[in-house]
Amino acid sequence: MSSAPIRLGQFGLLILLAGQLLLQLDFSIINVGLAAISASLHAGETELELFVAAYGVAFAVCLAMGARLGDNFGRRRMFGLAVLLFCLASLLCGVATSVTFLIVARALQGIAAALMVPQVLATIHVSLTGRDHARAVSLYSAIGGIAFIVGQVLGGFLISANIAGSGWRSIFLINLPVCILILLSVWRHVPETRGQGRVPVDWSGMITLALLTLSVLLPTALGPSLHWNWLCLLGFVPILPLVALLWRIQRGKEARGAFPILPPSLTRISSMRFGGLIAILFFTCWSGFMFVFALTLQAGAGLTPLQSGNALIALGGSYFVSAAFVTPRLANIRRELMLAMGCVIQMSGLALLIVTLETVWPQPGVINLIPSTVLIGFGQALIVNSFYRLGLADVPHEHAGAGSAMLATMQQVSLGLGPAILGAVFAQVLQYSSTYLSAGVTAIAVELGLMAILLVATLLRLARQRGRSEEDAEIDGTLIVAPE
Repeated sequence: MSSAPIRLGQFGLLILLAGQLLLQLDFSIINVGLAAISASLHAGETELELFVAAYGVAFAVCLAMGARLGDNFGRRRMFGLAVLLFCLASLLCGVATSVTFLIVARALQGIAAALMVPQVLATIHVSLTGRDHARAVSLYSAIGGIAFIVGQVLGGFLISANIAGSGWRSIFLINLPVCILILLSVWRHVPETRGQGRVPVDWSGMITLALLTLSVLLPTALGPSLHWNWLCLLGFVPILPLVALLWRIQRGKEARGAFPILPPSLTRISSMRFGGLIAILFFTCWSGFMFVFALTLQAGAGLTPLQSGNALIALGGSYFVSAAFVTPRLANIRRELMLAMGCVIQMSGLALLIVTLETVWPQPGVINLIPSTVLIGFGQALIVNSFYRLGLADVPHEHAGAGSAMLATMQQVSLGLGPAILGAVFAQVLQYSSTYLSAGVTAIAVELGLMAILLVATLLRLARQRGRSEEDAEIDGTLIVAPE
């Protein structure tokens, strides 16, 4: 392994980052196509929720599996297979003739993404050192903001251009040439690496987590359309038994020295529990907001996909600026303080967005949405930067990998559930009010309330830690002066 650091060249790094960019583009680009997909396939809000959520849920459930398969069988090999699967899934999405077919194909894309993502960062980690490693990680981190901007603009352009009559299908078919170029290059320019020893995949934990996620997702998404009847509510019944079963499986594996997908011992660490709270509240709101805001602009205000995408450029741009230039300068302040700042700034943007929509409706445009979306994007970057720093703050170094994987899984589950949860609020209000403005504003107000809960929890944690620090200082002072 000593020669590994010099084997990943610039072009190899570019290939890995291209794969990462492709996945994140596909996550953001889909929002500008929701109205077009709905009109083409006669899909309602419930079907759209499931369509968007399918990617995130499949991604979340299979993420740990992807990391372990890469460690066991070779990361370059798994990366190549994942790109091939993603190419096939994109083709299936592009030729889908029904919503059900599209949901299944989208889930297949999520599985491919889960197999691909762990290989990118792991290969960078073991194949580069020093300044090259730091530069590669910085580029990896910056891709999120770039992908968001490019995804919104590119998606809107492709749908509006309607190349060869492809319409919304082009946002999936555009993946095919990119995947082919990556496949033609990866075997030559990316080194093969693997883990020190074989680690078994936690199949039972993964399947149980998938069933648990679906038991939350499906009844929530179907609730408004089924008017929350007894059959829908019955879907929530398995949640508690599945939680108990997952806990038992994970405890058993950890006791045997196996590698569970969600190690129970980590849940006893305060920072990990707080990281889980951030994941549940913030990332659920983030993906849910993108879903309902896109529907509000397109189906409600009648914006074209291009106009809808352009309306969020300011959000992506401010996110990128905040992540790339502001958060590094705030690295020395308390993590909780940065999180609180992010919550306040984002909440200010959400409140301003509600006022803006109420004022300019039914003609929201790119210009009048800039002030609110700039604040939202800027605050989001501060929160995301705090997520892993806070979650891993108390985790011992020898468990950092397991802790990161656990936080990533919780993050992706929350991203997958977001469209179903806020989408259910949106659909429920739309049924009774029949106005997209009321539905969109209500969903944003719910997000504002959830972010307020996160802000209060953050301030309480900050107060407790300051109180503990003062107690420690008093004890130290007593120990110092006692001999006198």
